[in-house]
Amino acid sequence: MEARLNAYGNAVADKFARYINSAGKVVSDSTLPPATQELVKIRASQINGCGFCTDMHTKDAAHAGETAQRLHLVAAWREAKVFTDAERAALELTEQGTRIADAAGGVTDEAWADAAKYHDEDQLAALVSLIALINAYNRMNVIIQQPAGDYQPGQFG
Repeated sequence: MEARLNAYGNAVADKFARYINSAGKVVSDSTLPPATQELVKIRASQINGCGFCTDMHTKDAAHAGETAQRLHLVAAWREAKVFTDAERAALELTEQGTRIADAAGGVTDEAWADAAKYHDEDQLAALVSLIALINAYNRMNVIIQQPAGDYQPGQFG
Protein backbone atom coordinates (compact mmCIF):
# COMPACT_ATOMS: atom_id res chain seq x y z
CA MET A 1 0.00 0.00 0.00
CA GLU A 2 1.25 3.47 -0.85
CA ALA A 3 -0.13 6.81 0.25
CA ARG A 4 -2.03 8.83 -2.34
CA LEU A 5 0.11 11.87 -1.49
CA ASN A 6 3.60 12.12 -0.06
CA ALA A 7 2.72 14.29 2.92
CA TYR A 8 6.39 14.46 3.90
CA GLY A 9 7.65 15.44 0.45
CA ASN A 10 5.04 18.03 -0.46
CA ALA A 11 5.85 21.64 0.49
CA VAL A 12 2.26 22.59 1.39
CA ALA A 13 1.65 19.43 3.43
CA ASP A 14 5.02 19.81 5.15
CA LYS A 15 4.33 23.43 6.09
CA PHE A 16 0.87 22.53 7.38
CA ALA A 17 2.34 19.68 9.43
CA ARG A 18 4.85 22.04 11.04
CA TYR A 19 2.03 24.37 12.14
CA ILE A 20 -0.20 21.58 13.41
CA ASN A 21 2.75 20.00 15.23
CA SER A 22 3.32 23.33 16.99
CA ALA A 23 -0.28 23.16 18.21
CA GLY A 24 0.39 19.63 19.41
CA LYS A 25 3.39 20.82 21.41
CA VAL A 26 1.12 23.15 23.39
CA VAL A 27 -0.97 20.13 24.39
CA SER A 28 1.97 17.82 25.11
CA ASP A 29 3.52 20.50 27.33
CA SER A 30 0.28 20.94 29.29
CA THR A 31 -0.58 19.37 32.65
CA LEU A 32 -2.92 16.86 31.02
CA PRO A 33 -1.28 13.54 32.00
CA PRO A 34 0.78 12.01 29.18
CA ALA A 35 -0.96 8.63 29.61
CA THR A 36 -4.34 10.32 29.16
CA GLN A 37 -3.05 12.09 26.07
CA GLU A 38 -2.02 8.81 24.46
CA LEU A 39 -5.29 7.08 25.39
CA VAL A 40 -7.25 9.91 23.79
CA LYS A 41 -5.16 9.76 20.61
CA ILE A 42 -5.54 5.99 20.40
CA ARG A 43 -9.30 5.99 20.96
CA ALA A 44 -10.04 8.74 18.44
CA SER A 45 -7.79 7.03 15.91
CA GLN A 46 -9.61 3.72 16.42
CA ILE A 47 -12.99 5.39 15.91
CA ASN A 48 -11.79 7.15 12.77
CA GLY A 49 -10.16 4.03 11.34
CA CYS A 50 -6.75 5.69 11.15
CA GLY A 51 -4.29 2.83 11.10
CA PHE A 52 -1.25 5.12 10.91
CA CYS A 53 -2.20 7.06 14.07
CA THR A 54 -3.36 3.93 15.92
CA ASP A 55 0.01 2.30 15.15
CA MET A 56 1.96 5.41 16.13
CA HIS A 57 0.21 6.14 19.40
CA THR A 58 0.03 2.57 20.67
CA LYS A 59 3.77 2.25 20.02
CA ASP A 60 4.51 5.61 21.63
CA ALA A 61 2.38 4.69 24.66
CA ALA A 62 4.10 1.31 25.04
CA HIS A 63 7.49 2.97 24.68
CA ALA A 64 6.50 5.39 27.48
CA GLY A 65 5.63 2.44 29.74
CA GLU A 66 1.94 1.89 29.09
CA THR A 67 0.92 -1.72 29.72
CA ALA A 68 -0.14 -4.05 26.94
CA GLN A 69 -3.33 -4.83 28.88
CA ARG A 70 -4.45 -1.20 28.91
CA LEU A 71 -3.52 -0.72 25.26
CA HIS A 72 -5.52 -3.79 24.24
CA LEU A 73 -8.54 -2.57 26.19
CA VAL A 74 -8.78 1.01 24.90
CA ALA A 75 -11.41 0.00 22.33
CA ALA A 76 -13.50 -1.61 25.10
CA TRP A 77 -12.70 0.91 27.85
CA ARG A 78 -16.27 0.97 29.23
CA GLU A 79 -16.03 -2.69 30.25
CA ALA A 80 -12.41 -2.53 31.43
CA LYS A 81 -11.39 -2.00 35.05
CA VAL A 82 -7.89 -0.80 34.17
CA PHE A 83 -8.68 2.88 33.57
CA THR A 84 -9.06 5.58 36.20
CA ASP A 85 -12.24 7.60 36.51
CA ALA A 86 -10.38 10.61 35.06
CA GLU A 87 -9.22 8.56 32.06
CA ARG A 88 -12.73 7.20 31.55
CA ALA A 89 -14.13 10.74 31.54
CA ALA A 90 -11.50 11.78 28.99
CA LEU A 91 -12.28 8.75 26.81
CA GLU A 92 -16.01 9.53 26.92
CA LEU A 93 -15.35 13.15 25.92
CA THR A 94 -13.09 11.87 23.14
CA GLU A 95 -15.76 9.54 21.79
CA GLN A 96 -18.48 12.17 21.85
CA GLY A 97 -16.15 14.84 20.44
CA THR A 98 -15.05 12.52 17.65
CA ARG A 99 -18.55 11.28 16.79
CA ILE A 100 -20.16 14.72 16.61
CA ALA A 101 -22.09 13.84 13.46
CA ASP A 102 -23.58 10.77 15.18
CA ALA A 103 -25.27 12.80 17.91
CA ALA A 104 -27.70 15.64 17.25
CA GLY A 105 -26.54 17.58 20.30
CA GLY A 106 -22.81 16.98 20.03
CA VAL A 107 -21.07 16.50 23.38
CA THR A 108 -23.50 16.05 26.24
CA ASP A 109 -23.52 18.24 29.35
CA GLU A 110 -23.06 15.04 31.37
CA ALA A 111 -19.86 14.10 29.53
CA TRP A 112 -18.51 17.63 29.95
CA ALA A 113 -19.39 17.75 33.66
CA ASP A 114 -17.76 14.37 34.22
CA ALA A 115 -14.56 15.50 32.51
CA ALA A 116 -14.63 18.73 34.53
CA LYS A 117 -14.77 16.72 37.78
CA TYR A 118 -11.31 15.32 37.10
CA HIS A 119 -9.59 17.97 35.00
CA ASP A 120 -8.93 21.63 35.78
CA GLU A 121 -9.64 24.33 33.21
CA ASP A 122 -6.18 24.15 31.61
CA GLN A 123 -6.43 20.37 31.34
CA LEU A 124 -9.90 20.68 29.82
CA ALA A 125 -8.55 23.16 27.28
CA ALA A 126 -5.72 20.75 26.48
CA LEU A 127 -8.16 17.83 26.23
CA VAL A 128 -10.49 19.67 23.85
CA SER A 129 -7.51 20.83 21.78
CA LEU A 130 -6.09 17.30 21.68
CA ILE A 131 -9.39 15.80 20.55
CA ALA A 132 -9.60 18.36 17.74
CA LEU A 133 -5.95 17.85 16.82
CA ILE A 134 -6.00 14.05 16.64
CA ASN A 135 -9.19 14.16 14.61
CA ALA A 136 -7.44 16.46 12.12
CA TYR A 137 -4.44 14.12 11.90
CA ASN A 138 -6.76 11.12 11.50
CA ARG A 139 -8.68 12.73 8.67
CA MET A 140 -5.52 13.70 6.82
CA ASN A 141 -4.07 10.19 7.08
CA VAL A 142 -7.32 8.45 6.14
CA ILE A 143 -7.86 10.72 3.12
CA ILE A 144 -4.38 10.06 1.74
CA GLN A 145 -4.41 6.40 2.86
CA GLN A 146 -1.18 6.72 4.84
CA PRO A 147 0.04 3.15 5.39
CA ALA A 148 0.41 1.84 8.94
CA GLY A 149 2.84 -0.50 10.61
CA ASP A 150 6.29 0.97 10.02
CA TYR A 151 6.29 3.71 12.67
CA GLN A 152 9.13 3.66 15.20
CA PRO A 153 8.78 5.53 18.53
CA GLY A 154 10.48 8.92 18.33
CA GLN A 155 10.57 8.82 14.55
CA PHE A 156 9.25 12.37 14.25
CA GLY A 157 11.42 13.96 16.89
